[in-house]
Amino acid sequence: MFRTIFVTALLAGVTAGLFAAGAQRVKLVPLIQQAEIYETAAEAHAAHDHAGMAMAPPAAPDWEPEEGLERTAYTVLADVLAGIGFALILSGAIACAGLAGHKVDARSGLLWGAAGFAVFALAPSLGLPPLPPGAEAADLAARQIWWIGTAAATAIGLGLMVFWPARPARALGLAMLVLPHLIGAPHPSDPGGPVPADIAAQFAVASIATAALFWLVLGATTGFLYRRFA
Repeated sequence: MFRTIFVTALLAGVTAGLFAAGAQRVKLVPLIQQAEIYETAAEAHAAHDHAGMAMAPPAAPDWEPEEGLERTAYTVLADVLAGIGFALILSGAIACAGLAGHKVDARSGLLWGAAGFAVFALAPSLGLPPLPPGAEAADLAARQIWWIGTAAATAIGLGLMVFWPARPARALGLAMLVLPHLIGAPHPSDPGGPVPADIAAQFAVASIATAALFWLVLGATTGFLYRRFA
């Protein structure tokens, strides 16, 4: 079974990762490039304002891939590795469901993919929408804690509502879905930034749509391959 899980995750993750990279290239990359123009202009303006002040020697800039083929290659690699990682989680969950007597195929995998989208993309984005480069954000550690807690609570809530039909379990599941949003996501004291609001909104919508397509492809492919190999 472990070999089936691994091979399924490898093939499904590569497939979904390449699909996501293509989708990002069509819509997200142009928006990122637009946002970076505003971000660079704001940084240059800030540097100009401090030009006459006594300052310590500037630190060496952080490494980043060159524009063009190198940046595209790293983006594709990151998408594929993320796809394989999520596929391992998904194929493991599907394997457990299969052992419990639930049907495993491309259609059920599509439902698992929809659940993965809800857990790892939709629910967290309700409090922390995807931000383009240059946008102001709250403290990174606080955002990571809220994101992990929201994903975990959403996964538990969906599991209770789907696999335990008793009313108390469903009520508890619903409460788990709502709890992170009642607590509230961390936000910066001064939201905004140099990126125009319309670009930030387009980026958020495109990111969520790309994530939805990624998870649906990943779920359907994982369900199909797991059934075939098993």
